[in-house]
Amino acid sequence: MIFHAIGLMSGTSLDGLDICFAKFERQDSWNFEILKAETIPYPKAWEEQLRNSIHLSAVELLELNSEYGFYLGKSVKNFIEKHQLDNVNLISSHGHTVFHQPQKKFTLQIGDGRAIKTETKLPVIYDFRSQDVLMGGNGAPLVPIGDEFLFSQYDACLNLGGFSNISLKINHKRIAFDIAPVNIVLNKLVQNFNKNFDENGNLARTGNIDEKLLSQLNSLDFYQQSYPKSLGIEWCNESIFPLFENIEIIDVLATFTEHAAQQISKIFNENQLKNVLFTGGGAYNQYLIEKIKAKTTTEIIIPEKEIIEYKEALIFAFMGVLRLTNEINVLSSATGSSDDHCSGIVV
Repeated sequence: MIFHAIGLMSGTSLDGLDICFAKFERQDSWNFEILKAETIPYPKAWEEQLRNSIHLSAVELLELNSEYGFYLGKSVKNFIEKHQLDNVNLISSHGHTVFHQPQKKFTLQIGDGRAIKTETKLPVIYDFRSQDVLMGGNGAPLVPIGDEFLFSQYDACLNLGGFSNISLKINHKRIAFDIAPVNIVLNKLVQNFNKNFDENGNLARTGNIDEKLLSQLNSLDFYQQSYPKSLGIEWCNESIFPLFENIEIIDVLATFTEHAAQQISKIFNENQLKNVLFTGGGAYNQYLIEKIKAKTTTEIIIPEKEIIEYKEALIFAFMGVLRLTNEINVLSSATGSSDDHCSGIVV
């Protein structure tokens, strides 16, 4: 059984639309190959519209839902034409998250899949999170299904994005949770140096570790909680950033990098992980990687660029394949919903 699928992913960083075209083949197990992938940077106008979408009226939001769906459709159509793809079986779209309040039983990812289909004339699967939320889950994380079937050769998969989150098996069940903030803090700090990110961790490398700050960070309540657990920017604003007052920014950078490395390696060591696959932008932070390596015997695997940057889009393409074949594509052990289930609207 062979499928050729396109996965679309738009993250909260709003740096662009990730498009991943991959081949999936099932024999004894699932195998994949990324055939083409690229990030389409958002034009300034689109970036602002998406960033401000949370403030729109109901009518304006419905309008944006349609407009963004057509934008996604045109982007995919251009991608297909550019790479001369003639064997696409389906398009699987995550959409762009505007509201996410699972405790109130709703989540909203805009980008109407019907508009994508209108533009591309291809089967489209979208809205993967709502069903899980209605079933009592968090609607996240969804990526562990891909870790289970596509990356099972690793003891765990770690994503170093705005937050570090990990997916691993405990007692034969795949669970996932956030470990600590990473780029959401580091990137904000380096804006003081007129940079968007700390390339290779070079700035952090020149700072000194502030032991008092390090102790305060490691003592935060979140690190004592058991999983499932997740972090958001609100928590950083309340619990992290106020601790940095009256400390040199360069030393905060060094200290926070050390803090993230300690929390990540602690999870590795507690679960006796043999090897972990690293993805996300933080996988390029050499200083952070060195720090983690120094604190654990776990083998750290940094894959090729396509996996580092497009693993999420790849897994959403895979979730679309599973939806098309009516197989489980959301794990209740990861999201907290009542059951494993098959999610996504097909048009």
